[in-house]
Amino acid sequence: MCGRFSFAFEDALILERFGIRVRTAIYKARYNCAPSQNLAVIANDAPDTLKFFRWGLIPSWSKDISIGNKLINARAETITEKPSFKNAFRNRRCLVPATGFYEWKRNSTDMTCHVRTNKDMTCHVPTPYHIGMKNGDAFCFAGLWDKWISGEGGIIHSFTIITTSPNALMAQIHDRMPVILWRRDEQRWIAPDPDPSLVELLKPFPPEMMEAWPVSKLVNSPGNDVPEIMDRVPDLL
Repeated sequence: MCGRFSFAFEDALILERFGIRVRTAIYKARYNCAPSQNLAVIANDAPDTLKFFRWGLIPSWSKDISIGNKLINARAETITEKPSFKNAFRNRRCLVPATGFYEWKRNSTDMTCHVRTNKDMTCHVPTPYHIGMKNGDAFCFAGLWDKWISGEGGIIHSFTIITTSPNALMAQIHDRMPVILWRRDEQRWIAPDPDPSLVELLKPFPPEMMEAWPVSKLVNSPGNDVPEIMDRVPDLL
């Protein structure tokens, strides 16, 4: 899955990379993007605009906003079949710009507490990794979005990130990875018309273009939204 990422570009670099001008009054670099937050996306209904949607898809037909907590990701293998995603895949696709994402690597002792005395125990917890491009460039996840109207008439735009099987790099860390689009395919993904052939784009990104390194467990808390959480730390596993 993909449950945390960074989008740490300044506004001038967003203009250079995506051709979109943003105002610092509504945008700031983010180092620890988390579900339920309003985050930057480029939706197919306005491909020249940086919008801010809630992470965690709330289908338009849903009666409860809490469904978004379960739909932060959509599996590429089933998006044309699942009721929560199939209409969005046809009509409401988006780019989710990022400079990296986080995943937690487990081993055989993770989350197991070894009791040493009645009052003392040691627990091994998963090690977080930051994963991004070797050249440091921004990239885009393939996403889907929807518009939900509450019973009181409030409107929430939300999105989900599509995931796929891991490439060779990610397989050492986790059994899923987010779909990263080639730059040449980004505009195709957010074209306005339905295109069933877009499923061909939902593949693992080449591992030789990516790198991963262990980071501080400070990233575990969404409140720690600072550049230091991306710093490399020794891998103790």
